Amino acid sequence: MWKTYAYIISFLILPGTSTIMAQIQPEDSVLIPLKIRAGIEVSGPIIYLTGKNNLSTEGYISVDLNEKLCLYAGVGYSKFKYSQYNYSYQNKGIFFKTGIDINLLKPEISMGKYWAGIGLRYGLSAYNSETPSFWYRNYWGTVTSSLGPSARMGHFLEFSPGVRAELFRNFSIGWSVSLRRLIYSGTNKDLSPIYFPGYGNGAKPFSTGISYFLVFNIPFKKIKVEIKKEIPEEVEETTETEERTSVTNK
Repeated sequence: MWKTYAYIISFLILPGTSTIMAQIQPEDSVLIPLKIRAGIEVSGPIIYLTGKNNLSTEGYISVDLNEKLCLYAGVGYSKFKYSQYNYSYQNKGIFFKTGIDINLLKPEISMGKYWAGIGLRYGLSAYNSETPSFWYRNYWGTVTSSLGPSARMGHFLEFSPGVRAELFRNFSIGWSVSLRRLIYSGTNKDLSPIYFPGYGNGAKPFSTGISYFLVFNIPFKKIKVEIKKEIPEEVEETTETEERTSVTNK
């Protein structure tokens, strides 16, 4: 009871004291800002500008549902060229991704600024591919031909762990690793595309990649999230009781 009176007196007489006491008290909740994010992938365009023939660019928008989950929607464009000694190949198209992001950090650590978790995506790709020229030799000599453009659609699943951190107000950077599983490449196995947008080599059942993002954040709401306190485990006295019992029996 006297502690309560002391606190009330300190609050009335010494405002600074009450502030210090409030800071000492452990917080049981934190305010987390929910945000809308717009991100752009930067490594693809940079690689293209260094003189590579292949271009891949991607952007996304995500919306926080709570401190752990957010909805994700992405779109990208790809242009791919490849040539061997006896053929050339071209592919270009767009791809879409949709899914969720899961933040594995505790709320008191993330504070709406930091993210470390996984993304689960479904990807759909629409593209045109062609073989402008190819040749081969047979019994009668060398044959030269080509395959004209053909429109295809393929889809895949993506598992994407990564991290993101806010550098300054409403601006973040991050990276993620993409682990993809092919569902359908748009053709049969004998005509699998060398590449299709958003996935990679259509002849392989799995593909990987890494992306670097610049992210712009727009806070739209704050929510109060309770901090789960760790309850210390009760010390079991079984061992001590057994020792006493054994001594008594002796």
